[in-house]
Amino acid sequence: MELRDKQQHYRDQVREFAVQEIEPLARQIDDTGEYPRELFDKLSDFGLFGIQAPVEYGGQGLDTVSYAIAVEEASRVCGSTGIMVAAHNSLGIMPFILFGNSQQKEQYIPPLASGKNGLGSFGLTEPGAGSDAGATKTVAVREDSEWVINGNKCFITNAGMCQVLVITAKTEKIPGSRGISSFIVDRGTPGFVVGKKEDKMGLRGSDTRELAFENMRLPQEKMLGNEGEGFKQFMIILDGGRISIGAMALGLAQGAFDYALEHVKTSSFLGKPKTNYQSYQWKIADMYTKIQAARHLIWHSARLEDAHQKIVLESAMAKLYASEIATECVRMAMQIVGQRGYLEETPLERMYRDVRLCEVGEGTSEIQRIVISRNLFKSK
Repeated sequence: MELRDKQQHYRDQVREFAVQEIEPLARQIDDTGEYPRELFDKLSDFGLFGIQAPVEYGGQGLDTVSYAIAVEEASRVCGSTGIMVAAHNSLGIMPFILFGNSQQKEQYIPPLASGKNGLGSFGLTEPGAGSDAGATKTVAVREDSEWVINGNKCFITNAGMCQVLVITAKTEKIPGSRGISSFIVDRGTPGFVVGKKEDKMGLRGSDTRELAFENMRLPQEKMLGNEGEGFKQFMIILDGGRISIGAMALGLAQGAFDYALEHVKTSSFLGKPKTNYQSYQWKIADMYTKIQAARHLIWHSARLEDAHQKIVLESAMAKLYASEIATECVRMAMQIVGQRGYLEETPLERMYRDVRLCEVGEGTSEIQRIVISRNLFKSK
């Protein structure tokens, strides 16, 4: 899994930044459920809010492999930071990069890439449209030169921190996923209501909320792309998003492994180093092998994305495998460390709660298996 010199240099930089700036505040973020403004500003200054945004719009202009690396390294020390960075870059900015017209790109990408005034968000999930995203009930009705939108979204990451978000709504009364369009919603738009922050089991520093649209009026220029293209757009966005959630899971798995490995190397049992015992040896070997395999899948998907090839199958496999082995690795790390791993003073307790999102968010493991199998059936 060789990286180009530039990618390896970036990996080293992000790792150093994460260890020095993010890791010392990870426990505080989890305890309080709030993200410190001073750390937020440091993420902005480092460029983590515009990783793939084009340089001409104020971004870093980096490739997808580098993006996956950044999410992994942030998640390795703090899951809340990892998902915030992942959601902003893949769900917040990418719709504008891929589907925005020149005016929309010029207006929205530069401030989003800086992150100074807030983040980007993506309003897709609804109370009755989670895994079945095509069952969107939010409705947009045309009135003269405006769209009047009514509906609700839920479990929206970065919702309370966003300056702008892209939402989906039905613009035609057509069954199924057809007739869905995408709209740009600026914070403060009349009729746009941001709900209370959800009190979650894990990733507590990540801002997750419900959204409501109550006779919210948007001009035609706030439509992203053409009418009826929303479902196609968000399926493309979710393909890339699976890489980032896979990278987040990988980071949590790597962080748990790091802690478990150090524990085994520095601890003893019955007067002998734990490294002498086969039970520890096998657990460490299994964890490391699975983490490396997950990294292969994620980087492979990222490289295909950078080559502008289809990644539907590869990103689903990467997300499925990485999220499931991450859950396994964090559990195994706690088993290695024993009772101490159950205490809040260790990062494992936090990682154990954080990692559960990875098998649910951006499409459940069950959905990934459906995506994988359907693509395999088509190829025969």
